[in-house]
Amino acid sequence: MENIRNMIKQNMRQYAMVIALVVIIVFFQIVTGGILLKPINVSRLIMQQSYILILAIGMVLCILTGGNIDLSVGSIVALVSASSAVFAVMWNIPVPIAIIMSLGIGMLAGMWQGYWIAYFNIPSFIVTLAGMLVFRGINNLILNGETILLPDLYVTIASGSLPDFIGGANSELHVTTIVIGLIASIIYVWFQVQNRKNKVEYNFEVASFKMFFIQQAALVIVINMFTLWLALAKGLPYIVIILVALIVLYTFLTQKTVAGRHIYALGGNAKAAALSGVKTKKVLFWVYANMGIMAGVAGIVFAGRLNSASPVAGQGFELDAIASCFIGGASATGGVGTVIGAIIGGLIMGILNNGMSIAGVSVFIQQIIKGLVLLGAVAFDVYSKSKSN
Repeated sequence: MENIRNMIKQNMRQYAMVIALVVIIVFFQIVTGGILLKPINVSRLIMQQSYILILAIGMVLCILTGGNIDLSVGSIVALVSASSAVFAVMWNIPVPIAIIMSLGIGMLAGMWQGYWIAYFNIPSFIVTLAGMLVFRGINNLILNGETILLPDLYVTIASGSLPDFIGGANSELHVTTIVIGLIASIIYVWFQVQNRKNKVEYNFEVASFKMFFIQQAALVIVINMFTLWLALAKGLPYIVIILVALIVLYTFLTQKTVAGRHIYALGGNAKAAALSGVKTKKVLFWVYANMGIMAGVAGIVFAGRLNSASPVAGQGFELDAIASCFIGGASATGGVGTVIGAIIGGLIMGILNNGMSIAGVSVFIQQIIKGLVLLGAVAFDVYSKSKSN
């Protein structure tokens, strides 16, 4: 029992997020009369929230460096989608190459901001606020107030699903998605078992085998329930594959690499990190360059959702991405937060939006509720820190 108490205390943020997510799901499942968890609605919810989740993955790295944020991501989303329209439609460049070039535009935008933040010590709030205005202006110049339709590949990336290679096109249940869920479960459990073995070998504190078994069993059930819902809809969307790949990549980056440790060190204590040999300016620069790339990916996905490049694309995205990170347990002062937490925070925001819309809640009331949820999340962060001190 003491082991369990310590584990809960050390992971209070993560458990609080998960509990909040479950409570919100159950509440809206009841309020909406079961519509929230219908397979087709679950699939649509993931697609609608996908670009915010992608932005949240990049944003949490910015916040980890010391509470820094990027206010320009919505404008970079618009700039990338507009650039992609120019490359693919106006200049007739092959779509895959046009997408890569557009992501390069996003990276250059991030590098531009990272340069001023890291090497001139200009506050990120000011630099990215300027970037928000500059990139939005460039987007409007490129499109000249017009909307440009994009090739079908963009729509496929954002809204298409993996073909059913096993069950066939006429099967009501997408068998390939079920099989992928089972394989993903096996791979996940294998990695968790190996991780536990490594911790035991080095005498690290671990949960009891019974608790470990319950945790893994619960997550295996969640993974397979999720893939079952998708299988009952149109199958596994390509955007889910992209999201899972990004989550795995950035979780590994932040938790298992030297670069990730440097990001946390910078946010924990910048002076101590510099004295320890961390190249803080370089870390900060590349974090914002990465944010530009992630905004670029979100721009391609959002353009696919709209099937066009629009002058008003990406408006307000930065606020949703930032809110997702803080709701997901990131600290406003930096050094604390996880990629998984940001994803959970983004899902909470998405379910709130979706559930309240289905229930017929006014848009104005929705804004009030989301604002209160964000305030509560940050208040919980401050309270947790005061108790630990």
